[in-house]
Amino acid sequence: MTPETRLIEAAQQLGLELNDAQRGQLLAYVELIAKWNKVYNLTAVRPEEMLVQHLFDSLAVVGPLRRQTGARPVRLLDVGSGAGLPGVVVAICCPEVQVECVDTVGKKAAFIQQVAAQLKLPNLRGLHGRVENLAGPYDVISSRAFASLPDFVSWSGGALAEQGVWMAMKGKAPDDEIAALPPAAEVFHVEQLSVPELDAERCLVWMRKRQRAQSATGSSGTGS
Repeated sequence: MTPETRLIEAAQQLGLELNDAQRGQLLAYVELIAKWNKVYNLTAVRPEEMLVQHLFDSLAVVGPLRRQTGARPVRLLDVGSGAGLPGVVVAICCPEVQVECVDTVGKKAAFIQQVAAQLKLPNLRGLHGRVENLAGPYDVISSRAFASLPDFVSWSGGALAEQGVWMAMKGKAPDDEIAALPPAAEVFHVEQLSVPELDAERCLVWMRKRQRAQSATGSSGTGS
């Protein structure tokens, strides 16, 4: 099967409606990763594995993200984004989401900027810097193979909107990491993912600021 045929089938399995332009952008994005990877070492994944391990893996979060946000216009920060996973895929599939991909490696942030320009994605931006220095507020902060959950929420907590959510892509459910979360954060859902053509465990860990922590900081107490 051609990459396009495989992409069409993967989108159907995931319940995603992608138009011709979006499919073209997604396939062009994988080609850009392979091209830039020769010089900038964006990923250790071989070109023939990128379609599944990068693209399909990231596509698996689009449906859950849309359900969580109600497909509203939101601002998403992808932390330790590397080659832009899942941030670029979200930007292509969800034009209502303003995506910013932050990485401490300047060449990776520059790659995201190049992708945004080449694929004509006005809702995508690459940032060179540390997440601890970003103010936000972001409605969603995502990560994929970035850090432990305690480090992820601690480093990015200052950038998360009060009613925002963290979305962490993981393999097996990270029970030890969940148990080690700081008191200011709580898990409200662990969602199993099924990635087309990938025989491996994947899940999404959804977290938010703990309500008691919010009220203790002087919020109006009108939370749910």
